[in-house]
Amino acid sequence: MTFTPFWGDMHPSADSTNPQSDNVYALWDRLAEFSAGDGDAALIHLLTTLCAMVAAQNALWAVVVRLPSPAPKDALFGWRPRLVRLLHPVPAVAASVQEQFDTLWSSDVDLSQILAVSGDEPFRTRLLFEALPPEWFEGEHYRRHYLEVGHADSISVRCALNDDVRIHLFVFRDAQAPRFSALDSNLLGFVMRGLRWFYRQQLLSHGLLIANAPLTPAERKVLLGLLDGHMEKQIAQKLDQSPNTTHFHVKSIYAKFGVRNRSALAALWLGKLR
Repeated sequence: MTFTPFWGDMHPSADSTNPQSDNVYALWDRLAEFSAGDGDAALIHLLTTLCAMVAAQNALWAVVVRLPSPAPKDALFGWRPRLVRLLHPVPAVAASVQEQFDTLWSSDVDLSQILAVSGDEPFRTRLLFEALPPEWFEGEHYRRHYLEVGHADSISVRCALNDDVRIHLFVFRDAQAPRFSALDSNLLGFVMRGLRWFYRQQLLSHGLLIANAPLTPAERKVLLGLLDGHMEKQIAQKLDQSPNTTHFHVKSIYAKFGVRNRSALAALWLGKLR
């Protein structure tokens, strides 16, 4: 897992005078203004804005992929997180996320983790207190990974990009805040459902979904420079590396994406080859 600091739908009224609708459209427009090289800043802006919209305390965004050959009795049906981002990576929360990740290959899988990946709906939102039985909230998982890290409630949103890749979003509130409502869930669903293009760009910037192999951290920095339109010499200067090193990374990036030049790579970014 790559862990970087930073797991029903109805629409709000389409009335153009609805402030919530105006906020959603403004968010979509703002995300479209970020350059290719500012993908991390764009994601932080998205998570920050979503938290503000529903008065959430923190947010987690994850890319979840299906393993090509899961074990026959895999409780998670082959689904595992490939990339995880926390908006506010306070140590206790980050440690909780890592601990939960570490249990995903064991027999100690929690019901909440199973429900998060179960079902084949292309898009889904869920309120925590509607998705899980009352006895779950008396158990160890809720105590350790919610109450002890300052969380009490969450909304999850899941969007399938294809049969093997999904985006998962969780937003959290603490015990002092009221529980999330159906209106909060509907609003998040409306925002997230309109951002498939954004998820695809996020995945491309990490070498996921399209690349034949994951990008190294160095390759990802070079890729973001290429997508921003910089020449190899400019990228080398910005990253303080030799032109030969940059060229080596560029060739490796092209090979992983199955393209021969910058224009073909740009076409992937624009969605023309898929």
